[in-house]
Amino acid sequence: MQKITPFLWYNGNIEDAVAFYTTVFKNSKVFSLSSMSAVIELEGQPLNLFNGGPMFQFTEAISLFINCETQEEVDYYWQHLSAGGEENRCGWLKDKFGLSWQVIPSVLTKLLYSPDRKKADSTMRAMLKMRKLDIGLLQAAYENG
Repeated sequence: MQKITPFLWYNGNIEDAVAFYTTVFKNSKVFSLSSMSAVIELEGQPLNLFNGGPMFQFTEAISLFINCETQEEVDYYWQHLSAGGEENRCGWLKDKFGLSWQVIPSVLTKLLYSPDRKKADSTMRAMLKMRKLDIGLLQAAYENG
């Protein structure tokens, strides 16, 4: 059993949220679902969902991070999770339920933490101009840094 599991508060729509997330994430499981709560797993990450009502809303103070290996993967998650939601900068988006996600290519960490600070800074400047992250443009910024 996972020691720490995110517990997410929804406003009466967890059935819709479960259907949405398990459609977007191909490697998903529903362990339990009722009108009040659900336990699901997305890509190996368990999540508890709760229909708590309107008193608490999601904020950007918490987000779920998707580590993407390819541009196709970035594009897929960006397109599906942002549908009906809101696109933000630097690979961040809110889904239609208000939950924040970071759709991040794994190569970005290597580029940003490079010992060549000039190249890393060039990558950072490029990233700050993007909404959905583009691996090719990030790598070009690094190489031209």
